[in-house]
Amino acid sequence: MKLFKRKHKYRFNPHLLTYEKVIVSIKDIFLKVLSYFATGLVFSAVVIIIAYNFLDSPKERMLRREIKQYQLQFEMMNDRMNTLSSVLKDIQDRDDNVYRVIFEADPIPNSVRNAGYGGTDRYNKLEGYENSEIIKETSKKLDKIARQLYIQSKSFDEVFDMAKNKNKMLSSIPAIQPINKKLSTIASGFGYRIHPIYKSMHMHTGIDFTAHTGTPVYATGDGVVVDTRSGYIGYGIVCVISHGYNYKTLYGHLSRLLVKPGQKVTRGQVIGYVGSTGVSTGPHLHYEVRFSDRPVNPVNYFYNDLTPEEYEKVIEISSRVNQSLS
Repeated sequence: MKLFKRKHKYRFNPHLLTYEKVIVSIKDIFLKVLSYFATGLVFSAVVIIIAYNFLDSPKERMLRREIKQYQLQFEMMNDRMNTLSSVLKDIQDRDDNVYRVIFEADPIPNSVRNAGYGGTDRYNKLEGYENSEIIKETSKKLDKIARQLYIQSKSFDEVFDMAKNKNKMLSSIPAIQPINKKLSTIASGFGYRIHPIYKSMHMHTGIDFTAHTGTPVYATGDGVVVDTRSGYIGYGIVCVISHGYNYKTLYGHLSRLLVKPGQKVTRGQVIGYVGSTGVSTGPHLHYEVRFSDRPVNPVNYFYNDLTPEEYEKVIEISSRVNQSLS
């Protein structure tokens, strides 16, 4: 077998004009190898940095496609939730302005319908992501719709109960005159009238019916007697009936009562008799209808026992600005 000897390197010495053998030390070999390694390491680092920042791996490309698809889905969800919000708003409007009006119930306040959901820290866990804003907005809309749907569901439960109890409600709401219409005369209506004592304009919160002392006074709707105090706000002997559904009626200047607090009464039941007790210029009945503790015009509740012609006449008489009897 032929052996190959290692070739030696020589360099020319210009001073001696001879060739000298180059002796490579271990240190030189180590430094050379180290320089090669460092150069390779720097080159590799540059390649990796370029690839990481400017080139996507197949897995990264797949993830980016998925993220874009999720973004599109979030945008579509937001559009659908905007549509749902519009539909829900229409349902809320009909609930407040149709269903609750039919049953004479108060609408649900906007402060309740649009009440906040959760605290300010509720969405902190969604911070720090590339698409945090769209995720947060979607979560807020979803929570708001869920809250409003819950309130609307409770509202419909209440409306359903009112519908089931419609007959009871219709029997309870004041709907007749408190004195037999053949015997009664409206002397003063609802609104600003001349006070009989002070002769100045004041708000008359009811209707005055002239009638003889002892004329029967009827409950205008089913309810419970809640007050029979004597001398109540100058009305002498009074009877206050709570009809439920936020309605109350007051009958003043009575000469005598036939009912007592806590007693249930029905529409058309005699509760007392006309008199002239309290601040009064003559025998008459002062009659008030109150809704949510605010006086309202009683003529709007005389629809059960008057013909259209009679009702029109009552409105005309009650609108005259004259002197009240109390």
